[in-house]
Amino acid sequence: MSLDNLIPELRKVESDFHQALTELIAIPSVIDENERDFAFGKQIDLALKKALEICQQLGFRTYYDPKGYYGYAEIGEGEEMVGILGHLDVVPAGSLDEWQTSPFEAVIKDGIMYGRGTQDDKGPTLAALFAVKALMNLGVTFNKRVRFIFGTDEETLWRDMKRYCEIEEIPTMGFTPDSTFPLVYAEKGLLQLHLQGKNETSLRLQSGSAFNAVPDSAHYSGEKQTELAAALDELGFSYEQKGQEIVVLGKAVHAQVTEEGINAINRLLMALKKIGFTSKTIEFINDLVQKDPFAVKIFGECEDEVSGKLKFNVGKIAITDEMEQLSIDMRIPVTANKDEVVRQLADAAKKYGLEYKEFDFLRSIYVPKDHFLIKTLMKVYQEVTGDLVSEPISSGGATYARAMENFVAFGAIFPNQAKTEHQPNEHVELKELFRAMEIYARAVYELTH
Repeated sequence: MSLDNLIPELRKVESDFHQALTELIAIPSVIDENERDFAFGKQIDLALKKALEICQQLGFRTYYDPKGYYGYAEIGEGEEMVGILGHLDVVPAGSLDEWQTSPFEAVIKDGIMYGRGTQDDKGPTLAALFAVKALMNLGVTFNKRVRFIFGTDEETLWRDMKRYCEIEEIPTMGFTPDSTFPLVYAEKGLLQLHLQGKNETSLRLQSGSAFNAVPDSAHYSGEKQTELAAALDELGFSYEQKGQEIVVLGKAVHAQVTEEGINAINRLLMALKKIGFTSKTIEFINDLVQKDPFAVKIFGECEDEVSGKLKFNVGKIAITDEMEQLSIDMRIPVTANKDEVVRQLADAAKKYGLEYKEFDFLRSIYVPKDHFLIKTLMKVYQEVTGDLVSEPISSGGATYARAMENFVAFGAIFPNQAKTEHQPNEHVELKELFRAMEIYARAVYELTH
């Protein structure tokens, strides 16, 4: 059948899409593992149930995992299944002072919707969902089943996908709308770890909110604040005096592009070293990292042609009465040997009395450019956008494409469009999201026929 009426049909569902997204943004679905009655916290569970309720209203068959790890919504018939993986959990809002609007209230200004999750990943996931709804309204017959799988633990440990893959049917192929167009065919290995050592100082610190976000602030409330301020001035580092503490300022970005951010924790440790403080973590950062997002002093020039340089981000620091701990996120090139990278880091850390403790690891992925999935998605993207220049790309991002074989990340951010995930004032241009809806609708049509 023809998709000549697709654009008008997408326009018909657009306002319902915006309303559904508004309802999901209003749920602050940040992980909370202290709520024992829920897998990842009450708010994430509410977001999952809301997403499934929306799907049911749209005419999908739905399923809620009894343990609350995931849910899915399905349409169509056939033995084969095309999967679309999205996640409903979000990273913390961070400093509310840096938001121009409330992070968990969808606000539309000048054609832009602001709110945590608009870009990562509630907005793109619902865009794909309502794209399929438009196909349903057009009377499209799906010769394969289309299953939307809603995850709840993407920003942390992917326990949702582990459980799904253990007990559920795995799609033949599919995509996750959680990255950039045209598509991502290779993703670096993602390693998250702690470097830990006994605290033998009087220093106490606690800063950073997530492994995978470059920290935009680092707080210090100890002694010698006047000297610290002078050192920060001398180093040219931005800071604020807030009551009884100094807040070193950075720039938050996703850890996959750590070189585009400014790491406030590293800057604080550099300034503390300058005024005479010493500790295991202070010495490690000052000797081996400082402002280098690639940690070349530890790993050398670790990069490859497919996926680029190794990335190194100190996402959190905790110096308590008993222990010093750095929480680090690394993106490892596709062809690099993970065991060798770990050995280099562990050996370097050991010299400072710090022990390597692995927190999580996600393998790299690589789908050849001549694969049916790649060729089909690229064809649709090029037909809709007219962009014949952009090529399939490799990424340091960790998307759900890693969770299953024959999956890639596909949108919803266009080339040259601002990436605001994990940042204050996260937002999405609604006209661009509408264009993504058309791409997703045509892609699902092609993959199911």
